[in-house]
Amino acid sequence: MSSDHAPLPTDQHRYPDLPELTPRHLHDRRERVFVLFAGLFLGSLTMLNILGITRFLNLAFFIEGSREWKYQLAIAVGVLPYPVTFLCTDFISELFGRRRANYVVFIGLVLNVWVVFILWLGGAWPGFDPGFSPNDGETFFQVKDLAMKAVLASMIAYMAAQLIDVQLFHFWKNLTGGRHLWLRNNGSTLVSQLVDTVAVIFITFAADLSSGKKTLAVVLMLVATGYVFKVVVALFDTIPFYIGVRVLTRYLRLAPAEQGAG
Repeated sequence: MSSDHAPLPTDQHRYPDLPELTPRHLHDRRERVFVLFAGLFLGSLTMLNILGITRFLNLAFFIEGSREWKYQLAIAVGVLPYPVTFLCTDFISELFGRRRANYVVFIGLVLNVWVVFILWLGGAWPGFDPGFSPNDGETFFQVKDLAMKAVLASMIAYMAAQLIDVQLFHFWKNLTGGRHLWLRNNGSTLVSQLVDTVAVIFITFAADLSSGKKTLAVVLMLVATGYVFKVVVALFDTIPFYIGVRVLTRYLRLAPAEQGAG
C-alpha cells in the first residue's frame, strides 16, 4: 500500500491495548477506509458538477428584505458539497500519503471528462418522446447548458486547487515535523479554496462580463460569498478532522500523526 506511514508487520507493536489483527485484515481495513474517502470525494465532485449553477441560494435568507439587496449574498448550489472534497483529500493525505491523494485528484479529472462526455452525448443523440415526458427533454438541455458551463470552468480550477491543496498540506506537514494538524488542514484548504473560487466564478461568467450581462461588482460578490462560505465550513471541519485522524490512526494502526503535539 502506498503510504507515508510504513506498514506495520503486526498491530501489537504500536498498539498493544488493541485486538491483534492479521496483516491481511489490516490491509483490507486500510483499503476500505481509503475507498470510503475516495468514493465520498468522487461522488461529491460529480454531484457538484451536475448541480453547478442550476440554482443560487440566499445566504442571508434569515434577514428580512435580503432578497431586495443590491448585491445578493448568494452561492451556487454546487458549492454546498465542495468543502467535503477538500476534507476528503486532507484525510487521504494524512492517512495514506501524497501519492494516493494526487491519484484521487487525477481520477477526479477523468470523472470530470466523463461527465462532460455524457452531457454532450445526451444532447447530441436524437431524442424520443415516450409520451410521459413533460417537456420533451427541455429540462435536460437546461441542466446540460448550465452544467457544461460550470464543469468546463471547474475542470481548470479543480486541478489547480486540489493539487495546491495536496502540496500545501504536505508542505506544512514537513515544515512542522508532523505537528500542528490544524495548520496543515486549514492552511492548505483556505488557499486552495480561494484559487478554486476565483477561477470558477471568473471562468464561468467570463462571457457575461464581456457582454455586460453581469457587472464586475456582482461577480466579485459571488466570489466573496462563495469563499466566505467555504472558509466557515473549513474552520468548522477542523474538529471533526482532528477527531477523525486520531480515531482512524488507531483503527488503521498507523504512526501517530501528532508526535509531541500540544
